[in-house]
Amino acid sequence: MNKVELESLMEGLTDEINFLRQLYEEEIQELQSQILDTSAVIIAEVKAQYEVIANRSLAEAESMDQIKYKELQMLAGKRWDDLRHAKTEISEMNRNISWFQAETEGLKSQRASLEAAIADAEQRGELAIKDANLRGYQELMNIKLALDIEITTYRKLLEDKESQLESGMQNMFIHTKTTSGYAGGLSSAYGGLTSPGLSYGLGSSSGSGAGSSSFSHTSSTRAIVVKIKTRDGKLVSKSSDVLPK
Repeated sequence: MNKVELESLMEGLTDEINFLRQLYEEEIQELQSQILDTSAVIIAEVKAQYEVIANRSLAEAESMDQIKYKELQMLAGKRWDDLRHAKTEISEMNRNISWFQAETEGLKSQRASLEAAIADAEQRGELAIKDANLRGYQELMNIKLALDIEITTYRKLLEDKESQLESGMQNMFIHTKTTSGYAGGLSSAYGGLTSPGLSYGLGSSSGSGAGSSSFSHTSSTRAIVVKIKTRDGKLVSKSSDVLPK
């Protein structure tokens, strides 16, 4: 082939390439326009679906928010009531604690007073017991001293009576002829501070009816005065006197 034919062939191929390029561009533009339309439709549909989903989700979220808000309000109200009730209980417990503390202090003071009273009563009881024992001992000693005085006085009286009886027996004259008998008696009576009474008798008789003689002697009764002077349960002085008949 010569140059002219080649050039002619190149021009023909160039024209064909340009035509195919133009056709390709047109098809691309058409496809792009179709794609754009399809994309717009798809986007619109997707947008509409997402809007529906978003609206539904928003409604659900708002509904859930309302429910949660109401639940939180109810829970907050309950918690507020619980808190107010707890504050009331705390105030009541504080009042009770204050009352118990005051009561405890009062009981402590009462206990201290009672313990002091018990200690004082025990001390006074011990002193009273000691005083009573001392008074009892002093009374017993006073009684013993009084009894000793009485015993000494009665012993002196008995000794005096025995002396009088002995002197009386020496001065008596008794005469008997055939038979003789003797009868005598001694009696004493004790009462208060009075000395005992003393009596004595002798007698004789004759079996043949002859004369007889007798002698009798009766002692007198004397009063004994025992004087005991005490002060505050203690013996101050003591004395005894025998009063004449």
